[in-house]
Amino acid sequence: MCCSIRVIRPEEGLDQPPLTQPEDASLPTLSAGDASDMPRLGRWEVIAAVAIFVVFCAVVLVKSPQLLEPDDYAYRAAIVALTHGNVTLTNNEYQALATQLDSGTPSTGMPSGLDGQSIMQWVRLANGSWISEKNPGYPFLAAPFQALGILRAAPLFYGALACFALFTGVRRWLGRWSGTWAVGFFLGSGAAMVFAWRSTMPTFTDASLIAAGVGALMWTALSVDRSSRARIATGLLGLIALETAVAIRYTNAVFLVVALVAMLLSARRCGLPRTSWPWWFGSVAVLAGFVLWFNQTFYGNPFSTGYSTGVVTFSLGSVIPNLTIMPLLLVRSAPMVVLALAALIWMLGRFARRRNDPSVELSGIVRRDAALGLAMAAAWFGLWGMYLAYDWTARMGAGDRSGGLHLIRFYLPALGVIAVLATWLVKQLPRWVAPVSVVGLFALGILTFQLLAADGPGGPSGPGGPGDGPPGVGVGPGAPPPNSP
Repeated sequence: MCCSIRVIRPEEGLDQPPLTQPEDASLPTLSAGDASDMPRLGRWEVIAAVAIFVVFCAVVLVKSPQLLEPDDYAYRAAIVALTHGNVTLTNNEYQALATQLDSGTPSTGMPSGLDGQSIMQWVRLANGSWISEKNPGYPFLAAPFQALGILRAAPLFYGALACFALFTGVRRWLGRWSGTWAVGFFLGSGAAMVFAWRSTMPTFTDASLIAAGVGALMWTALSVDRSSRARIATGLLGLIALETAVAIRYTNAVFLVVALVAMLLSARRCGLPRTSWPWWFGSVAVLAGFVLWFNQTFYGNPFSTGYSTGVVTFSLGSVIPNLTIMPLLLVRSAPMVVLALAALIWMLGRFARRRNDPSVELSGIVRRDAALGLAMAAAWFGLWGMYLAYDWTARMGAGDRSGGLHLIRFYLPALGVIAVLATWLVKQLPRWVAPVSVVGLFALGILTFQLLAADGPGGPSGPGGPGDGPPGVGVGPGAPPPNSP
């Protein structure tokens, strides 16, 4: 992300001469209007965005919760244990929790599982205690909601944070109504709905935290008219959101690394205050320290996790098998992917064409859009490229009978940048295209949600079928053997 101080209104035509010449025409430039040039916030923009979120919540909450896959059982147990103040459990505590969860007592606030399948994918440590093999982040975020008896509100709360940040950041970039459309694209897919519905899974929460971070950092980079204190605070909140997503799933570090690199490269052009760097990089250091401390404390080594060596593997040999199954699943569950890809092709092609044509002036808007597009593409394709080499999805995809439900979750963290890019595309088209696209995709998302969520416990994607993550490496009393791929 980078920016210049000159002012360009969001509604200016692409070929309109700039008001002033940029400091260095050889550098890509992000430009942002000052407060007087930004369009006033319209009441109906906010009302429409809130209405989209309310409809999303209604669609998610009207369907009764279910535990569909082994990961649901693992996270459910970790969340309930944490509300009792326990990260690890003694053997007796493990037995008691298994009995409580198997009975579906009201104190759990969650549906009961099948008999004998109350806890899955927990491992026994060398000292005899039990711990979930999953990354520790999500239980800490969900436990306060579980303690209040409103666990289903947890992913929706973090989704609301994402919508607010996307609305603010995208509107700063693209102008009137763009924030509303970004919210619609972020929420309007079957993939978003099905994982927001599954409150015992972290998938929608980490996607929401990444979207919140993207929106906050976009606002920070473009708000050259705002005070240094406001930009430092907003940038810090954006990075904390990304760091929290990393604590949920370590591969989300792709987004954090790209964000830090983009901010460093764009610091001078964006006028980012120098006093921000100790705060921003200090927060990253705190995250790294917490992860190392947690692993050392609970797994006995700062670089250990709950998974045994060789359980989570990546290889080039899995790329082709994943390419044969994942594109169709992703487009079906989140069709706005097509719009986002078209946006990248358009904005980068426009930049390359004008850069190579000496007769056409390369405007600040073209430079700005290309730079932002490249940053988001790097994060998006970095994550997806990594998971295209994931051995487990390549093995499980061939025999999948659940509509890809347990496979698409690894790709969902990119949903925020996909929504932003889709919004850029519709803003280049006639005004009627945006509302029609959002409404149409949202309706399709509801239908897809009903199809993806059709399987209940014991169905094709339920326990005993293909799991949502790598197979467990240990089980405890009262739990069935882990799934095998």
